[in-house]
Amino acid sequence: MIGVLVITHGAIGESLLASAEQILGARQAQAAALGVAAGEEPEAVLARARALAGRLDAGEGVLVLTDMFGATPCNVAGRMLQDGRIEGVSGISLPMLVRVLSGRNGSLAAAVRRALSGGAEGVVHMNADSCRAQH
Repeated sequence: MIGVLVITHGAIGESLLASAEQILGARQAQAAALGVAAGEEPEAVLARARALAGRLDAGEGVLVLTDMFGATPCNVAGRMLQDGRIEGVSGISLPMLVRVLSGRNGSLAAAVRRALSGGAEGVVHMNADSCRAQH
C-alpha cells in the first residue's frame, strides 16, 4: 500500500485526514499529517517529514500532498522528492485526499494521477452543476 503524507500549514492536514477517514468509514493505515507552525524552521520540519515518510513507506512509495504551491510545506516536500519513490502533489483538497486514500494498492504513478483528477474534478461551479438544489 502506498503511504500518504499530508504536509500543510497548521492543522489543515489533520482536519482533512480526519474528514477523509469519516467519509471512508475507517482509520487509514500508512497515512499521516504534518502541520507546519508559523515561524517554524524548515530544517526541523524537513527532519520530521523525512522520519514520517520513512515510517509510512512499506516498499510501495509515498505520496506527499501539500496545501499551497511555493509555501513552506511545499518547499519541504520538494526537498524530499525522489522520482518513483516519493512523489508530490500540491493543492490538496478533500476530494483529492479521499480519491487517493480509496485507491492506494496500485502504483505510485497511479496515485499521483488519482490525486490530480480528484483535485480537478472536485472543483465544481455549483450553480451550473446538476447537484444544484431544486426549489
